[in-house]
Amino acid sequence: MENARGFFKKIEKNSGGVFPFLTAGFFDNFQKTLKRKKDFLFFLRIVYWVIYMNIRELYEEAEASRLSQYAVRSSRSRGRAVYEPQCELRTMFQRDIGRVIHCASFRRLKHKTQVFLSPDGDHYRTRLTHTLEVSQIARTIARALSLNEDLTEAIAVGHDLGHPPFGHAGERTLRRLSPTGFEHNEQSLRVVEHIEKGGSGLNLTWEVRDGILHHTGTPAATLEGRIVQISDRIAYINHDIDDAVHAGVLRGEDIPRPIREVLGDTHSERINTLVTDIVHNSVYSAELRMSEEVADAMDELRTFLFASVYTNPVVKGEESKADGMIAALYEFFRDHPDMMPMQYIETAFREDVDRAVCDYIAGMSDNYAVAVYQEHFIPKGWNKM
Repeated sequence: MENARGFFKKIEKNSGGVFPFLTAGFFDNFQKTLKRKKDFLFFLRIVYWVIYMNIRELYEEAEASRLSQYAVRSSRSRGRAVYEPQCELRTMFQRDIGRVIHCASFRRLKHKTQVFLSPDGDHYRTRLTHTLEVSQIARTIARALSLNEDLTEAIAVGHDLGHPPFGHAGERTLRRLSPTGFEHNEQSLRVVEHIEKGGSGLNLTWEVRDGILHHTGTPAATLEGRIVQISDRIAYINHDIDDAVHAGVLRGEDIPRPIREVLGDTHSERINTLVTDIVHNSVYSAELRMSEEVADAMDELRTFLFASVYTNPVVKGEESKADGMIAALYEFFRDHPDMMPMQYIETAFREDVDRAVCDYIAGMSDNYAVAVYQEHFIPKGWNKM
């Protein structure tokens, strides 16, 4: 114990008052309070953390006791493609969240279509608000299942970075025109690996990149990534109903009664039912599960939306114009690659022209695509008097 008392005297002498409560006198008093040796040793361990471990290490140490055995520990990440020193404050996944949120591709999501093309109203979802709703739902599930909430959020905020302008209509056009096809999840991965930061990419962790790529299609390698996949579906099914009602395309009572009896009548009731069902059926499990009744109701609701909203002539009315606009831009820049920004000209030389054109157009917001189209295809009035 004398060694421990000397340890406290050293802190008192050398800490410069940073830890004024950790003094030799404090040690003497606290030793009397903690009668059991194991209690005192636990306290010494806490003191060691405070003195010698940085904030990130403290957080990682806490994860070991807080997270489920099926969670990905931040300290056990497979790491980045290019090595970087660790941050003193943030874990690797926390840094990835910041990198995505601060990148230009994330900011452009605010002017990219979700379902309704370039809506005039303030309350329609955009690709950005969709991303935030996915993140909120996914974090709720991850937290309830004691999974890594930071990894989940990093995947969620990055999952749609590669979505082209005009929603899935724009994606279908690029898929038709590109010789190698086009999938927005693959483009999202390309954004964080090869396009952002002038072509150097964001150097995200392996787990985040895997989750972004597999947020649709084949499942991600981590439970956190699979949570984002199901949260993406929960978010768009429910907010697309909300937007369709707001647009007058749909009424809440149009949703078949059997679906409403299972999932609920309102936006919040449906999300709560779906999230709660996933948590209750997935706790202490290495898989994400839903009850058969709720899973069937969700699938039926999605089928209903495709018939009533996604293929509705009112909703689809402007898509042919968007298709024509993107097709015209694609042909123009394929014939005139020198008219693209320098980063994409370099991609055309390094890879091929079609790849560069896809990268350029996929990164456009709805507004920017319209502006570029007008610049190259709409005559300008003669303004010299």
